[in-house]
Amino acid sequence: MAAETGNSIIDTGELIARLVAAWGSWGPTMTPDADRVAFISDRSGLPQLWVQAVVTSGELPEPSLIRFCDDPVTAVTWSADSAWLACAVATDGGVRSQVWVVRPDGTDARRIAGDSEHHAELGPWTRSGHRVVVTVPSAEVGEPTRTFLVEPVTGHFEPLAVGELIHVLDLSVGEALVVIRDGRRGHEFCVVVDRLSDEDHPLMPPGEHGHAVTGATTAALIRPAPAGAEPGSPVVAYLATEVGAPRQRLVALPLAPDGWRGVPRVLAERADAELEALDADDAGRLLLLVWNCAGRSVIELYDTTTDECIPVAGLPGLVATSPVLSRDGSTVILSVEGPLRPRELWRLDTAAHSWTRVTQVPALAGMALAEPTLEHFTGEDGLRLSGWLYRAPGGARPRGAHAKPIDDAGEAESARSAGPAMLSLHGGPEAQERPTFNPQHQAMVAAGITVFAPNVRGSSGFGREFSHLDDVHRRQGAFDDVLAAARFLVDAGLADAGRIAVTGRSYGGYLTLAALAFSPGVFAAAIDICGMSHMMTFYRDTEPWIAAAAVTKYGHPEHDQKLLRRISPLVKVSNIDVPLLVAHGELDTNVPVNEARQVVAALRELGRPVEYLELAGEGHEYRRAESKLLLAETMVRFLLENLSRIEG
Repeated sequence: MAAETGNSIIDTGELIARLVAAWGSWGPTMTPDADRVAFISDRSGLPQLWVQAVVTSGELPEPSLIRFCDDPVTAVTWSADSAWLACAVATDGGVRSQVWVVRPDGTDARRIAGDSEHHAELGPWTRSGHRVVVTVPSAEVGEPTRTFLVEPVTGHFEPLAVGELIHVLDLSVGEALVVIRDGRRGHEFCVVVDRLSDEDHPLMPPGEHGHAVTGATTAALIRPAPAGAEPGSPVVAYLATEVGAPRQRLVALPLAPDGWRGVPRVLAERADAELEALDADDAGRLLLLVWNCAGRSVIELYDTTTDECIPVAGLPGLVATSPVLSRDGSTVILSVEGPLRPRELWRLDTAAHSWTRVTQVPALAGMALAEPTLEHFTGEDGLRLSGWLYRAPGGARPRGAHAKPIDDAGEAESARSAGPAMLSLHGGPEAQERPTFNPQHQAMVAAGITVFAPNVRGSSGFGREFSHLDDVHRRQGAFDDVLAAARFLVDAGLADAGRIAVTGRSYGGYLTLAALAFSPGVFAAAIDICGMSHMMTFYRDTEPWIAAAAVTKYGHPEHDQKLLRRISPLVKVSNIDVPLLVAHGELDTNVPVNEARQVVAALRELGRPVEYLELAGEGHEYRRAESKLLLAETMVRFLLENLSRIEG
């Protein structure tokens, strides 16, 4: 496979293979003494469970693979007594998951919930002993979600809570109080359940239908009250919430038995960032805060005894995810990555503020990877938008008000060097494009195709108002943002107007199909990865708990049928007349595979240029190395063929 960039020919086949094979490590969990860490890594080509010692000096130890099943591992947590690991496993690689328990040495592995027909979700362990929370969402429309406390040895299920879309976030030490998140997408709220009185109480003021008054509460935990706390309040709930604020912030709420609730107090907030992760030590003296600042991560520690928020410098990467704070508060382990380096685990000493590496990643020496820049542009209605730009070698630099001034000769050269480009639209829509390690973006750049990954309205990380700008009847705004991103590439001299492709996965795949169906003539080619083609069939075929949560974003399948049909690309499929590649996982039950098959069938009947790649053994996320390699190679080949300049 070769790409023409200027006067040079670049063979991208080996580079794509190396990029896809660049495994990482993520999702750490520690023993109570912080001496060992369990995590997920795809170094074998499939996400699996690994365990290793945590060292602060010398050579890193080799991790041990804990092999207990053949399916991808998606999450792991360590019990309070160090005796068990609980794992979430993607059944056959698909969307539905199982919950397994296994000893840290790999013995006594057993599945305790979930199978190919039933979905089960892994929750937290109790804060003492070894019982783990398992959540079983409804399998039929109208049925409730049920949560249980499960004893690994006996397999005994003790009912814990019942609700619509509930997730257990935390339990108090004596298990008398349970923190539960409920609510549809963008309208989540948290309650504390008193198991002794069998009553539940909202952690923030409730609104109509149980929704938060002015925003969602996405994370909460319970810890002992610090010294000097409000009299009569033995515990405090710490929340990541946007209720009453434009962005998620840290709020403390004193609690006591019989439903007593003190006055919420804001502990930390930022005008330039949202609180996206929160953890605490067992004593409730130290809190770990991870802020999302325009896509980059910022780490802070909050001392509840002094009310001091302490910034931590030196994060060894741009984006930090899955952070955990040790039970004694001495150690943080988290996953760190950036555009030039895959996910790896690092350790933070909370006293010394020093960083040490926990895991390695494969060497990427000799690979000329692109480091993206954050660019800003304007939507049709004047909304300020942004995205990450990966410039192809020899490609034009952005010009205009957002870029450094250049002289006339430089501008002329920039215009001459404008070439093919690809818009890449993230899923969600509540997700966010961030400067992470992205093999697909890097492969495109190496092939001579500039990549622009915008955060259209509805993306997370930019505040409460921005995230709701595409809800239900406001979907057209997101459609317009895709077109604005394409215009930005042309106006900035980054791409030829006739050589821009649009791609996306999940919701981004839906936006891709919508751009072709509702705005023909803008894009020269497109790639839809597991996107919805008709909103009514999506609601009909997706998992019941996914459909129930989605109505606040897309509309209700009964009450909003007219809208859902109008915004479904399949109803305007005859407008799609440019080459289209459709890729979908065989086992996807989030956006079911019929969404791909029906649009492909319709285009083939019309005689339109369409390719279809169905990835065997994959669900909504593509986890196997061979699947990711096949998709990346197919995408690069497809765009090189369809964005090539026609000479003469």
